[in-house]
Amino acid sequence: MTPGSSRLVKLLLCGFVFFGLLAGLPGGLSAEEAASSGDVLKTLTGLDGENLAVPLRALALVTVFGVVPSIVLLTTCFPRILVVLFFLRKALGTQDLPPNMVVFGLSFLLTGAVMFPIWQEVHREAYIPLVETKEITAAEAIEKTELPVKRFMLRHTLRDDLRLMMDVSARGEKGPSSAAAGGGKAPLTRPPAPSGKKLEELSFFTILPAFVLSELKTAFQLGFLLFLPFLLIDLVVSAVLVSMGMIMLPPTLVSLPLKILVFVLVDGWSLVVGQLLSGIQGGG
Repeated sequence: MTPGSSRLVKLLLCGFVFFGLLAGLPGGLSAEEAASSGDVLKTLTGLDGENLAVPLRALALVTVFGVVPSIVLLTTCFPRILVVLFFLRKALGTQDLPPNMVVFGLSFLLTGAVMFPIWQEVHREAYIPLVETKEITAAEAIEKTELPVKRFMLRHTLRDDLRLMMDVSARGEKGPSSAAAGGGKAPLTRPPAPSGKKLEELSFFTILPAFVLSELKTAFQLGFLLFLPFLLIDLVVSAVLVSMGMIMLPPTLVSLPLKILVFVLVDGWSLVVGQLLSGIQGGG
């Protein structure tokens, strides 16, 4: 792994430690713990704030707080939940209702409900031994932080996507010289995906893209299933209006209240969210 990639991994794992801290310390940090946390971040990132100019420190701080949370969210079920909820809103045809703020907020809350046990494990296995009891080193804390996150991602990653990213990583390790020797195109070979403990030994940047691809595939499949009943209502309403000669009446003006009525009668929110979370927690 290159030094740049190693630095990014350390910054990413700082985010997991931060979420683990939130999961286990509702009362906040004392001054001594905050100073200790600063030393830990310095150990993990390799950045010494005292030796950096003020603009560089500000730039580093903005980069960390801007990039790391986004990457941390990609390692959770947040993308699947968000995409499915947007599909649901599109299928209902309610335009901007519920608003984006509500959709994002609900996605965050549902993600927290699913990921809270993992963040607790990170706090228990990595943060407490590193910062409070000082029983392990920063390198050991990184390994203990990676393990539960990798297990969660691998449980929801399709094997075809994992093989694809393994092949991309293998070609990247060979370098451009091998591609040039083959006429500018490296052969696309799909190595068999390892099983058992070997899966957890794969690089973090091999598992993460495969996990995100799998989550998007699953979200689009669920979105297609959500569209079917509402599409049926649109077709029935359009056929009825045409048969009655009411061509000038927009079908959406009639189908929208019917779709909302059906959605409310079947308790759609509880049904969609319940099935979505049960699929995630069940490893589907």
